[in-house]
Amino acid sequence: MLRRLKTFTLQIIAGVNIITAIIMFLIGMSDRINPVVHPMLSNIGLLFPVLLFINLCFLIFFIFFKKKYIIIPFLGFVICYFPIRTYTPLNINGNTPDSAIKVLSYNVFSFCNDGAPADHPNPIIDYIVESDADIVCLQEGWLNEEIDNLTKASYPYRDSVINIKSGLCIVMLSKFPIVSKEQIKYKSKGNMSAAFKVNIGKDTTTVISNHFEATGLSLDDRAVFKQMVRGKSEKDIMKTESKHLIAQLGESSKIRAPQAETVANYIKECGGSIILCGDFNDSPISYTHRTLAKVLNDCYVASGNGPGISYHRNAMFVRIDNIMCSNDWIPYSCKVDRSISYSDHYPIYCWLDRRAKDKK
Repeated sequence: MLRRLKTFTLQIIAGVNIITAIIMFLIGMSDRINPVVHPMLSNIGLLFPVLLFINLCFLIFFIFFKKKYIIIPFLGFVICYFPIRTYTPLNINGNTPDSAIKVLSYNVFSFCNDGAPADHPNPIIDYIVESDADIVCLQEGWLNEEIDNLTKASYPYRDSVINIKSGLCIVMLSKFPIVSKEQIKYKSKGNMSAAFKVNIGKDTTTVISNHFEATGLSLDDRAVFKQMVRGKSEKDIMKTESKHLIAQLGESSKIRAPQAETVANYIKECGGSIILCGDFNDSPISYTHRTLAKVLNDCYVASGNGPGISYHRNAMFVRIDNIMCSNDWIPYSCKVDRSISYSDHYPIYCWLDRRAKDKK
């Protein structure tokens, strides 16, 4: 009797694992959902790591209790190979060539230096200078006399593009000549994308820096979300707030999707050598990310390791900052740097080297 009960229980658990694997696969494919058409479903990709973790738990469970059922969670990982690689890649990096350039992207949160020591008043600027990156793309920053003076020795070429409506500024610091700039026009009250033409060696590369539509969540919304994650909200409040948060996230995704499409079309029309980076305000399993990854290579997926969480406030831990490049570049050792936490984002950097045929 006990043996039959054990067998039946294991079969039920195996069945639940199969259902979990199928749901994980469907959520992994959710980046194909256009938020303009289905805004409420567009952020379901945020649940992907939860299903991934549950499937891992099934694997561990079956290792100890029913080894022949290991095939179920294993197949779950296999059918979700591509979304898993997009969300949390694993790569073995070779030596970075001496000819590679370092690209740094950083949402500096208006150079927020709360908690900075008195003898170290500009830690974000110091970090940027000490990074020795060749190209630095900053979102939510600005260029003023102080910042200009602190960076000009390391970066002789500095420029910015400002959204006149909101005052949002995208800044580029470069060791290479910046020959032109323009705003990539799309519908937005306060966000923007900008393209800078940069002479790198004998070639001109278009460097695009983005700050796509924010989540639209107020500070109160984020505080409530943090309480929900920690299980501190009452059931009725949690249900109401969940609906509000999902609706808000859906609306922001609905605005963000055409922005990503506009930048993707700009890349197709522009052609040539492209480096793209910035704050996507969207997860790796999203329509925004997939739209741009179809026209460029994601440097983190190609050369990074782990989930690479770049936003780290209010219990919202996700990689929303990215670096991408065209096929004439080879990415090396892309990394989200968690050593500095004054901004609500961690910086992301990567080394890029020209392909051999493009060096000639």
